[in-house]
Amino acid sequence: MAKFRFKALDSQGKEVFSTVEAESQSAAIEKIRGMKLTPKAIGLIKEDAAEAAPAPAQKAPKKAKSGGGKKFKLFGGSIKTKDLMVFTRQLATLVDAGLPLTRGLRVLHRQTTNETMKAALAGMLETVETGNTFSESLGNYPKIFNHLYVNMVKAGEAGGVLETVLNRLAEFMEKAEKIKNKVKGAMTYPIVVLCAAVGIVVFLMLAVIPKFQQIFTDLMGSDEGMPALTQFVINLSEGVKHYWLPGGVAIVGAIIGIKIFFKTPFGSLLRDKMALTMPVFGDLTQKTVVARLTRTLGTLLSSGVPVLQALSIVKDTTGNQVVSKALQSVHDSVKEGEGMTAPLGASGVFPAMVVSMVEVGEETGALPEMLIRVANTYDDEVDNAVAAMTSIIEPIMIIFLAVVVGGIVIAMFMPLISIIGSIGQQSA
Repeated sequence: MAKFRFKALDSQGKEVFSTVEAESQSAAIEKIRGMKLTPKAIGLIKEDAAEAAPAPAQKAPKKAKSGGGKKFKLFGGSIKTKDLMVFTRQLATLVDAGLPLTRGLRVLHRQTTNETMKAALAGMLETVETGNTFSESLGNYPKIFNHLYVNMVKAGEAGGVLETVLNRLAEFMEKAEKIKNKVKGAMTYPIVVLCAAVGIVVFLMLAVIPKFQQIFTDLMGSDEGMPALTQFVINLSEGVKHYWLPGGVAIVGAIIGIKIFFKTPFGSLLRDKMALTMPVFGDLTQKTVVARLTRTLGTLLSSGVPVLQALSIVKDTTGNQVVSKALQSVHDSVKEGEGMTAPLGASGVFPAMVVSMVEVGEETGALPEMLIRVANTYDDEVDNAVAAMTSIIEPIMIIFLAVVVGGIVIAMFMPLISIIGSIGQQSA
């Protein structure tokens, strides 16, 4: 029979630290609840450590050091979202099958090929075996497991539903990654076309147009009398040819300056406002943010995370200051004992449908389910918006490329037409 160290709350809300013996973590949680205690965190004690130094009741376990964290190489590798999803799904399957958490971590440690993840798993295993909770061990690796991940695991441990929470986390990450990939896919085409257009124009300006300019000068005797469009293109070619270095430096400087400005409080707020209000892309950004926000909040609440804590976590993970400020208002309202609906509607950030669904969820006591439904709806909206945007952008970019390249070609042929016409008149 395994021994578990736990932290719980008694009927008066005081923290209790002690140990309990049980066949599994779920059985240990049932025993703790049988003591009229509310479990907050629980961890398996390694047998030799428990025998050597049993933890006295009412004393907190020694806080986990960055434990295995010293084995974590900050620059030694990276964890892709896909790898983290696979890890979460596999761990949920192992725990759901009845394997102890430590054994599941050992299995995954042997299987993983990512050196960074391998080092992190070794550190987490060491931390858990010394009596700390799994959520505490995850907290030692903030570069891998974010605030949302750690708090959901903590709620799953307290409620004895760790495998359920891990499955929800995996599903959440899969859906979030799916939306992210769709948005990236929609942006790839216009970026590629734009880069191709810039490359073609630069090539024409530096290699082709100067040769045409020389031909025109030889045939016409001077640059005077050329069509306005041709003269404009030639002047532009001269500018690119002689000022490409200062121009390039200016463009790079402008990009760096904009990035620095967007890192300031005012600049970042302005950027986030523009992201939500700009034509075409603003609607897609809003739907993406709402889908991620509602799914995160719904997942947290359905996993047993208190509403105030859930709102704080979501506020820090929106990636948009305008939405974060709106959620802070919601948090303050709920803290004062009011509902979420009024501040959501007053913010002007969230669509009316979202506000209405939250209101129904609060009235019926099914807020987590309503939030997940909103997230599913907006996932579909994002799919439709991405498809519509792609269908609009493709012809626009093709027309743009045709106008730019075609305009240069026409500008080069206009003097040739005049020259041919004048030669024809002279021969006649």
